[in-house]
Amino acid sequence: MSQPRRTSRRRAWTALTLPALLCVLAACSTDPATGGGADAAGPAQEASPTPTGPPGTLFDDFDYTGADDASLAAHGWEIRTGGGGPGIKDTWSADGAAFPSDPAAKGGKVLRLRSSTDGTEQGTTQVEVQTTSRNFFTGTYAARVHLSDKPTSGRDGDHVVQTFFPISPSDSSDKYSELDFEYLPNGGWGSVGPQLDNVSWYKADPPDRVHNTVERRLGGWHTMMITAMDGKVTYSLDGKELFTSSGKYVPREQMDIHFSNWLIDLPFTGGPRVWDMKVDWVYYKADEAVSQADVQKTVDGFHSTGTGYVNTVPKS
Repeated sequence: MSQPRRTSRRRAWTALTLPALLCVLAACSTDPATGGGADAAGPAQEASPTPTGPPGTLFDDFDYTGADDASLAAHGWEIRTGGGGPGIKDTWSADGAAFPSDPAAKGGKVLRLRSSTDGTEQGTTQVEVQTTSRNFFTGTYAARVHLSDKPTSGRDGDHVVQTFFPISPSDSSDKYSELDFEYLPNGGWGSVGPQLDNVSWYKADPPDRVHNTVERRLGGWHTMMITAMDGKVTYSLDGKELFTSSGKYVPREQMDIHFSNWLIDLPFTGGPRVWDMKVDWVYYKADEAVSQADVQKTVDGFHSTGTGYVNTVPKS
């Protein structure tokens, strides 16, 4: 079962594009009156809202050209490159995030999160993509995610964790909140796997959480949903309810949304291997419990009109 999400959680962002880097080196000397200046290259910018769309809604089908696509940051996403855990500490890299075409993707492209290792810390990279907006609280979270049972290349056997979760911005928050989908095809922390863990957290340190485990292989595409409403959290997979938590194990503050693909440990050396996790789309509806069928209907409606991004969630 899951460890605390971070042992040293620091927010970071992808490398600056060349124009932004040149701007920083030149001290961004543009006259503020012309619209340039200090805002040109800052970390963790807020997501750009869309002028129209259903109220209280986030939707993104990840139609981007790459990690340095300006629209990715404008739409409120960042790729973790800082230190800390979980997993193999200080191995987070933007190199693991890409947006390839995929015939199974409703919008044509996916967010691919690729972790890799040769069994050494120096030869390991983990990947995490997260929102910069921290205004997700009660409501419905959903994502269409492709889980991998085996590596894309190389020897099988790594203790890999493929995840979708909203989480508090700080592990030390008095109102710490975290709601996890974690898939471990080869197990970990003493279990043999495969397993899907759903975990509702009250405190990160010392760990205080409740969880449920489904022990079966889940390689392939799935719709993951978390509904947090009326003092209860419900986890569902492909429309089937898996687990509920209540009492103190519910969100207590606004969170951000994360996808990550990481390694618990390094059980063996002996050649490189690559693990892929893919995300077709992500959806959030504030302050409403939405059924899986209605989520799919809404997402299909966005795709039918060529809408790849909506953000009408009120700012925190």
